[in-house]
Amino acid sequence: MEGDRIEEVTLVHSPVDEISHLALDIGGSLIKMVYFSTSREQPIDKTQNNSSRDSHGGVSRGSKDGRLLNGRLYFLKFETSKINECLDFISSKQLHYRGHQHCGFPASDKNIIKATGGGAFKFADLFKEKLGISLDKVEEMSSLVSGANFLLKAVPSEAFTYVNGQRNYVQIDHNDLYPYLLVNIGSGVSMIKVDGDGKYERVSGTSVGGGTFWGLGKLLTKCKSFDDLLEMSHQGNNRVIDMLVGDIYGGMDYLKIGLSSTAIASSFGKAVSENRELEEYRPEDVARSLLRMISNNIGQIAYLNALRFGLKKIFFGGFFIRGHAYTMDTISVAVDFWSKGEAKAMFLRHEGFLGALGAFMNYQLVEEFPDSIRLMGEKTRDPLVGDLTDNGVIECCVQASN
Repeated sequence: MEGDRIEEVTLVHSPVDEISHLALDIGGSLIKMVYFSTSREQPIDKTQNNSSRDSHGGVSRGSKDGRLLNGRLYFLKFETSKINECLDFISSKQLHYRGHQHCGFPASDKNIIKATGGGAFKFADLFKEKLGISLDKVEEMSSLVSGANFLLKAVPSEAFTYVNGQRNYVQIDHNDLYPYLLVNIGSGVSMIKVDGDGKYERVSGTSVGGGTFWGLGKLLTKCKSFDDLLEMSHQGNNRVIDMLVGDIYGGMDYLKIGLSSTAIASSFGKAVSENRELEEYRPEDVARSLLRMISNNIGQIAYLNALRFGLKKIFFGGFFIRGHAYTMDTISVAVDFWSKGEAKAMFLRHEGFLGALGAFMNYQLVEEFPDSIRLMGEKTRDPLVGDLTDNGVIECCVQASN
């Protein structure tokens, strides 16, 4: 699959009859998938006020009828252009058969799954034709907010800053979480002011996002995939193509307005004055300049919107980031520069799955998640998926009622 989904070998190991629920976020570039798989079922320990701690550190809670589901949430991705591979995967693992009586969920012959994103409308007929699935559409902005709120409240060390090449995890005060700005960078960018559970407003956005990077990158470098383009940018030097302040001022800073000689005055600006064709530039340098331009722009617009509404916390999500060091560094520097050091960009470990997770939260049978759940997953690195290999699994407990 060439990196189209996360932890393929690790994730696809649960027996089919343990699968409980599946949710999708079908975007313009990527399909994000979240599904829940049970691992075991335990009775309530009535000696501990309907709450006990399991051997893995996850908090277990009793349900109304005394049944409890311990399991894991799995996270996968596919390219939307290869949607048939997603359909084949769902079919091969029978993920669309929702609910199994033995694991606490009522069995269902109705193949209805939660889905969000524009593709939930665009591909509804395809899912029905190929798998007999009806897509129960969940509003996109609502899903993003629900997913972000859940992660920030429930997953330890979900949010972090990225400064000087170092991740610094942020402890979230649940009593002081709101309001915040959620910047979701997918094919395009949405900026959402979040005031509480179910309380939000999309206040801004930009069409210059992940789809722009991928689209222009494909045209300019002939790169075949988003991940290959990211890897290519890692080997590049944007100063070959970008016009810097020092190029204009003879190598000097422009200190009167706070610009160093290395600040970018014009993205791709050197190409104007040089008599060179595209083929004479290294694709790596083009990719680097493109990534820098888009990341800088998003960071600046995000801070200006935070300033507009007096928001102190800015969280960045979406599959554009992918845990990529240069992307996070550029966004962080942009927020730091425009805020004069007063604001910090914060990133999310499960950055690309906010919408899919939010759609999953809309299943009525998922009554309650624990206050604290343990993050699971391999800590290995895969160049195709960057830092996402430790984002594949969350161990959790879900109540079920019959």
